[in-house]
Amino acid sequence: MSYRDTYDFWMTDDYFDEDTKKELAAIADDEAEIEDRFYRDLVFGTGGLRGVIGAGTNRMNFYTVRKATQGLANFIVKQNAQDKGVAIAYDSRKYSPEFAAEAALCLCANGIKSYLFESLRPTPELSYAVRKLGCTAGIVITASHNPPEYNGYKVYGPDGGQLPPDAADVVVTAIDSYDIFDDVKFISLDEAKEKGLLEIVSSDLDEKFLDVVQTQQQNPEAVAEVADTFKLIYTPFHGTGSRPIKAILNRMGFKNVLVVKEQDTEDGNFPTVKSPNPEDKEGFEIAIKMAKENDVDVIIGTDPDCDRVGIVVRDADGIYRTLTGNQTGALLVEYILSSKKAKGTLPENGVVIKTIVTTELAAAIAHSYGIEIMNVLTGFKYIGEKMTEFAKTGDHTYLIGFEESYGYLVGTHARDKDGVVATMLIAEMAAYYKTKGKSLYEA
Repeated sequence: MSYRDTYDFWMTDDYFDEDTKKELAAIADDEAEIEDRFYRDLVFGTGGLRGVIGAGTNRMNFYTVRKATQGLANFIVKQNAQDKGVAIAYDSRKYSPEFAAEAALCLCANGIKSYLFESLRPTPELSYAVRKLGCTAGIVITASHNPPEYNGYKVYGPDGGQLPPDAADVVVTAIDSYDIFDDVKFISLDEAKEKGLLEIVSSDLDEKFLDVVQTQQQNPEAVAEVADTFKLIYTPFHGTGSRPIKAILNRMGFKNVLVVKEQDTEDGNFPTVKSPNPEDKEGFEIAIKMAKENDVDVIIGTDPDCDRVGIVVRDADGIYRTLTGNQTGALLVEYILSSKKAKGTLPENGVVIKTIVTTELAAAIAHSYGIEIMNVLTGFKYIGEKMTEFAKTGDHTYLIGFEESYGYLVGTHARDKDGVVATMLIAEMAAYYKTKGKSLYEA
């Protein structure tokens, strides 16, 4: 069918709800908009779907989410892994809870158990949940740091990392072979619960997640030493980081954590920023103003699904400056390796992993400690693959992985970027250098 034929079909077929038809009727005289919405199906890449929210085959909506989930279900059924189930989390974006529920009920209709979080959670916790619950896959409804009109659908494998290319290709083939109307299965919430196929994940898992996060601390004694005078500001940019990060900083003993109240709301409109991306200094304007008024040492921000971290530090002249992903990553490499060496816990077979576009400064630091550096293709799924490989072979002890796009992954509990652990370590690192009379900028 042509894009116009597809548009007409969505306008008239009983499969589509009235709200969808009303939205499409409103653009009846806008041929360019109709073409953009229907000239193709929303592309499922190696990480999943991402697109503008709205009615149409080239948009994020209930129908495209169901179709993608049916492809994933087919992949799982072929592996006879239905009983292992799928963990599903979502962020603060528009329709994230609704899309998550649609995915869960499609999986349940295919006989696949779904573990759906009771409320929004960060991507790192989903990665942890997949492994902790023994799931065969995971789904996160998020568009990461994109503008508010977007949402997305990320798929994770049993190791908690994003699907590797070969597995993603199989899912894509299944999706492309399905008709969005006739081949997609779906059941009601009541039926899913009656059949024992839908389980709501409670807050009990949150504490287990934070227990594992806290094992990645390097120098808890440094926090205790400066707790009375050290100040930091945190902003979740209206996303999922607020609860876990405030909780872990409290656990660590930080006494002076200021939170940007205007940005501490779970709001998919992201009203205080042009884009909820911690790479953009503009998003830190409120935090920097607060920092100047409160003599703050470091500012930390996370994106809506809490897998990216940006920081702002004060230089010797009192000016607050943003650090790049490469700079922050290099600082974390130095901090982790030096801390482990001082404590005698730096493993001989340790390895630091970075992507090919990431600074070679990390290699120089690693080599100075006698630690191997490993380069992989751009994308955290490749770092996650290496982590899984090392866990099986024991050839290397993974220490940290990062790439220049404000993404860090420390420890072994997750296989994707972890803004919770990274925030914890950045805060601790800043406290540690304060015990030495230095700021992070000077470090």
